[in-house]
Amino acid sequence: MAVIPFGEGMVFADLNIGILYLFALSSLGVYGIITAGWSSNSQYAFLGALRSAAQMVSYEVSLGLVLLGVLVCTGTLNLTKIVLQQKAVWFVFPLFPLFLMFFISALAETNRAPFDLPEAEAELVSGYNTEYAAMGFALFFLGEYANMILMCASATILFLGGWLPIFDFAPFNWIPGVLWFGLKVSFLLFVFIWVRASFPRYRYDQLMRLGWKVFLPLSFAFVLWIAGLLVATNGLIY
Repeated sequence: MAVIPFGEGMVFADLNIGILYLFALSSLGVYGIITAGWSSNSQYAFLGALRSAAQMVSYEVSLGLVLLGVLVCTGTLNLTKIVLQQKAVWFVFPLFPLFLMFFISALAETNRAPFDLPEAEAELVSGYNTEYAAMGFALFFLGEYANMILMCASATILFLGGWLPIFDFAPFNWIPGVLWFGLKVSFLLFVFIWVRASFPRYRYDQLMRLGWKVFLPLSFAFVLWIAGLLVATNGLIY
């Protein structure tokens, strides 16, 4: 969270490679799940850990291509500059398919329903955290919900204008930017829980098909299309 700008100038470390830092550190979450499943000395827990690893790695590819689409439009890795470039229009409007793929990939990346296959009770007896209780069990879910908040904050910065208001006139522009940021993140968290209550769990083959055969080619095609459009118009269309 150190590189997340909650408002204008409200960031602990305004790195020029902020997105790269976020993507690199969020990828480390899979190590905790793998070591948890392996060290519990249970075959069911180890199977759950391996399924989680495959799932998270699969959807990180799509997430990376979606981020690349935003970077092609902005030309910067700095999160504050990405927000400031959305003063005219939030990226969620021209890049709505990328936003949709980012949000669904974030559900899979954070092991949330309908992609909570590492915790499939009927198949793996709750997966990688089977042998854990008390504070060890609580830490898994603390990490999961922290990752949810991070993904929602990333989506807010990349597509929903960060701390920028919906309309830049009264009565919207007097509300503090940090409050706008919090409202957007809270709304996305609400959608996370809404999806959990609305959709049944995917089968594992459906999960892999969606990641590798749908999201990967679609996100790659969108990146090429955006780059080609910007080159053809010499950036004027943006």
